[in-house]
Amino acid sequence: MKTFAISLLAALTLSVVSSHAQTFTSIYSFGTKTNPVNGFNEDGTFPVSVVVGTDGNLYGCANGGGTNGAGTAFKMTTAGAITVLHTFCNSVVCPGSLGSPNGMIQASDGNFYGTAMTGGANDAGGVFKLTAQGTFSTLYNFCSITNSSNFCADGAAPKAGLIEGIDGNLYGTTSGGGPQGEGTVFFISTSGVFSNFFNFPIAFASMPNTGLFQGSDTNFYGIFHGGGNNGDGIVYRLTQAGTYTTIYSFGTPTNNNIDGDGPLAPPIEFNGNLIVTTVSGGGVASNGGTVVAIPLDGAPDGEAAKLHTFCTSCDFHGFAPTAQFLIGSDTNFYGATSEGGSNTAGTVFQLTPEGALTTLHSFCAVTNPANCADGSFEGAHPIPPLVQGHDGKFYGVTDEGGLKGNGTVFQIDMGLPAIGPVCTFALSATNATPSASGGSATVGVIASNGCDWTAVSNDGFITITSGSSGSGNGTVHYSVAANSTTNAVTGTMTIAGETFTVTEAGGSAPGGCTFTVSPSVITLTSKGGSKSVSVKTKGTDCAWTAVSNDPFITITSGSNGTASGKVAFTVPGNTNETALSGTMTIAGETVTVNQAVGGCTFKLSPKSAKFKNTGGAKTVKVTPNLTDCTWTAVSNDGFITITGGASGVGKGVVSYTVSTNVSSMTVTGTMTIAGQTYTIIQTPPK
Repeated sequence: MKTFAISLLAALTLSVVSSHAQTFTSIYSFGTKTNPVNGFNEDGTFPVSVVVGTDGNLYGCANGGGTNGAGTAFKMTTAGAITVLHTFCNSVVCPGSLGSPNGMIQASDGNFYGTAMTGGANDAGGVFKLTAQGTFSTLYNFCSITNSSNFCADGAAPKAGLIEGIDGNLYGTTSGGGPQGEGTVFFISTSGVFSNFFNFPIAFASMPNTGLFQGSDTNFYGIFHGGGNNGDGIVYRLTQAGTYTTIYSFGTPTNNNIDGDGPLAPPIEFNGNLIVTTVSGGGVASNGGTVVAIPLDGAPDGEAAKLHTFCTSCDFHGFAPTAQFLIGSDTNFYGATSEGGSNTAGTVFQLTPEGALTTLHSFCAVTNPANCADGSFEGAHPIPPLVQGHDGKFYGVTDEGGLKGNGTVFQIDMGLPAIGPVCTFALSATNATPSASGGSATVGVIASNGCDWTAVSNDGFITITSGSSGSGNGTVHYSVAANSTTNAVTGTMTIAGETFTVTEAGGSAPGGCTFTVSPSVITLTSKGGSKSVSVKTKGTDCAWTAVSNDPFITITSGSNGTASGKVAFTVPGNTNETALSGTMTIAGETVTVNQAVGGCTFKLSPKSAKFKNTGGAKTVKVTPNLTDCTWTAVSNDGFITITGGASGVGKGVVSYTVSTNVSSMTVTGTMTIAGQTYTIIQTPPK
């Protein structure tokens, strides 16, 4: 087997080392809060994962339990204090509600997003959104689109969670549905705009039960537990355009499957290689699974470089690794085995990039807690991945065991230093243009929870009156002294590491000109439009100018004058899903322009099409709610060709052709037009 370097090391060391100092603590056992009416465990049962929120707390889902028996979403402190944020419900008790969550992530907007395998409007699962305060909403119901074969064309029954792509969309997989009923890859915006990304064909001989990983090359990577050249699983790549490639097939027959077989977790990336675990294989004598490294462009000779082989009977370091690896702050890999260990209930381990393995903890068998060092029910069979908290400690879940046998959340302290939250900062505005008389004003700070910031004035005429420091979102109050000169003055404040500029107008010379600008605040609807501002002068030859300080405001006339006049301006439709606020500086005064929440929506006409087997050409009209809305059109199937209107702004027409259907079956295909699915059905020859 060919071996290649993962880092700058000349070779991989395949060794097992003894455990070093660490502290294991079971911080919570599920099923300890029982509803006296129906007997369900209100806190949930069988946790599926936890993530670390920007506030340092743990957020996760339990697949069962809750007041309706269909799972929960919860928040938990690192000391184990739990708050149930949402209780899921099955379709029998609550028709249309989602049940059996697969876990969730916190997206860059601060909200949590996840998938649920059951329930929903079509009883095929869906995608949900949950705020940190517990406000729950269903973003999408699977099986909202069906085809002529009665398959859920958009997918069904997701069994894995989501990832956030670099484009801000959420990506995931479904285990069923699609044109062939073999599962799909999809993406969805945080506002709920859904698109099919890839449909798996029948030839794969396996359905996607795990999620995706996006590599540094921006491509998406996933695994199949089975299928491939040897029937033992594959690693695949999907480009951002949806082009599929199998880059590795497990189970090399000539080497007794020493590369392993049956991967169950998405890969991670380390130094240009995908690190993948398998739950079995590794050689006849071992057969407990492997850790292998595969270059992003595939193994050059068809065989992966092996970092470690787990053994089912030859040691007590566990076997059958099922969790996606975590790269800790010390750059080592951290993972879990679902079986084996000194107490036969799985382990948590550390693996160096060179292949040296350290068992950090062996879990106790559910049936024999006396084997535990502290005699407690500490949990068994860790399956989901570990996470590292802001305190530097590692956290994970077991889906069995604990005080009630319903799973636990545990902590492992390796003595690593605190890493703190990942902090991002932004200001509600970047500048202000007060008049010569000065005055008081505020600027908002938008910051991740738990992230500290300060505000400092860099110039004497600007004074911070309150809000000179804060944590998370906050407001800085400041005052600007009157400008006694006739020249404008400029100064700055440094707020949360960002520069805020204050440009104060010059005062009038004795006996000079004065200006009155009206109105000072103008509010427009999301559709935009034209408005005007009145400028009144006192004095002779009083020169003034009008300048837009924000690109969405365009001054169309009255950009300067020497007497009373009007300034006309236009604002286009607001294609953003947030309200806009900008300013103009007119005759030294600030005029604020506010625009209501916008966002683009589109209508397609017609919404679908049918063709005879001979094919032909047709068009689709695209009508947005705003004239500035941009859109694209993409064919998702080879027999559909877009001949015109592949993109546009405002209203437009997409032209396309459908080739002849020479098969004996009805074929179904789609185009994605303006984020919507347009379905084409073509009949076979008679």
